Amino acid sequence: MGKIRFQKRFSLFLTMLCLTLCLGACGGSEAGKNADGKEKAGGGVKELRLAESFAYPSLDVHKDYYGWYTSIYGVSETLFRVADDLSIQPLLAKDYTVSEDGRTWTIRLADASFSNGNALTADMVMRNLQRLAGVNERFAYLADFKYTAEDDKTLSIATPEVYPTMLSDLSAPELGIMDLDNTKDFDNAPICTGPFVVKSFESEGTVVVEKNNAYWNGAVKLDQVTFYYMQDDETKLSAMQAGDIDGYTSVTAAAKEIFSNSPEAYSLTEIPATRLQFYVLNKNRLSDKVRQAINLTVDNQAIAAYLGGTVSPAVGPFGASAPYGQVTKPAVDAAKAKALLEEDGYALGSDGIYAKNGEPLTLNICYYAARSLDSIALLMQEQFKNVGIKANLTVQEDPDATYVASGDYDIALYCMIADKAGDPYYCVNALYRQDSKWALAGFPTKQSEELIDRLQYETDIQKRAELANRIVQMTIDDNAFGYVGLFNKTTVTKKGVVGIAEKCPFDFYGVNANTER
Repeated sequence: MGKIRFQKRFSLFLTMLCLTLCLGACGGSEAGKNADGKEKAGGGVKELRLAESFAYPSLDVHKDYYGWYTSIYGVSETLFRVADDLSIQPLLAKDYTVSEDGRTWTIRLADASFSNGNALTADMVMRNLQRLAGVNERFAYLADFKYTAEDDKTLSIATPEVYPTMLSDLSAPELGIMDLDNTKDFDNAPICTGPFVVKSFESEGTVVVEKNNAYWNGAVKLDQVTFYYMQDDETKLSAMQAGDIDGYTSVTAAAKEIFSNSPEAYSLTEIPATRLQFYVLNKNRLSDKVRQAINLTVDNQAIAAYLGGTVSPAVGPFGASAPYGQVTKPAVDAAKAKALLEEDGYALGSDGIYAKNGEPLTLNICYYAARSLDSIALLMQEQFKNVGIKANLTVQEDPDATYVASGDYDIALYCMIADKAGDPYYCVNALYRQDSKWALAGFPTKQSEELIDRLQYETDIQKRAELANRIVQMTIDDNAFGYVGLFNKTTVTKKGVVGIAEKCPFDFYGVNANTER
């Protein structure tokens, strides 16, 4: 054990040493200059230093998930973006219209330009979307659309059928727009429209961006931002305490407590994000009253407290700030849960467990040991015991190939990203459809399927939210699903640092023109 501790400490020492050397290298020769290389009056470069938990070998916006990070770095922008309140707002787009049949989207572009001064055109946007379809298999479906550059600033997109999630898709960071004609090195120096441009890029390492002096959408407040690749939580904590970085996201519960004790030095922002912990109740095995009793017993407030504030208690699959997150569920009520079990014919035995016809009420809870689901399973087991329900725990490495595929469970725990880019359909389709992997648990009904069909093709944003709320409320009222928690996005910054998307639930936004320190 002593050798292991030494190795960990030595590894941390080397990491911090490399960071210190890197900081010195980045800060020396540029200290008295603007982003354009000229001397800056009154002091050094106005720089922000941030830590990121992931780093990639390329900055090609369209490949893999690299566009997430060019967006975080403030280099690339999309036609639309998801606001902090989960509404979808124009960015490179000025506005849009949809044809009466819902199959043609006409998008007018803003008077935007690339960092080299070239104007953004409809033809360039069209070719970006076509390129993305060819290099990223997750977006291959874009090749099925017909694109027409009506003029320099007007693009039409025709789809084979009604496609209401178009704006959500066009907000995805992989749909960032590059100057395809003038970018010479897509992996290291893409030319985009964002408030920052790439100054230096180390594959799977440090990235430095500097002010785009030709930014089309207002003045950029920072001269430079440096992103250090730090995967280890202890390293990020130490670097923050040492003053070597100005902020980072994904703060652990332990680090959060440390920063909270120094409010004069640090600002903490914590919001529910989009990764959902939930469970499915097998209607084919559990009666209506037993399922109702289960949902009245599971205390997600207590679970969130146990998990140290890393999650926020969930009511449904979406955050309460979303227009499609407006649902309700009953409060925890152990007395009512017991009464329901007794109404269902169960009697409390001398061992403290309810039984019917000599058989104890025993639940099989299946889970996999990731995303805190192992802790949740144990806490649920204890909560059930307190009301007289016995629970056995079954852990699997691959839930999709085992209990999800077979339907062999009473309660199935799972975790997924519920909201991908400001629209409810992805989650609703994945969880509640008659052909979904969860259909074996017995929820889908003719009514729910009809509502999901309507949601799939509804183009009015408000009506989409109303439909989603109705569908999710059905899953709650039917006690078919239980929503435990939404992982929190927790960001720490030095006092005075604002505007690093700390209030946005999505992970693919970062610095922007208004980021300040």
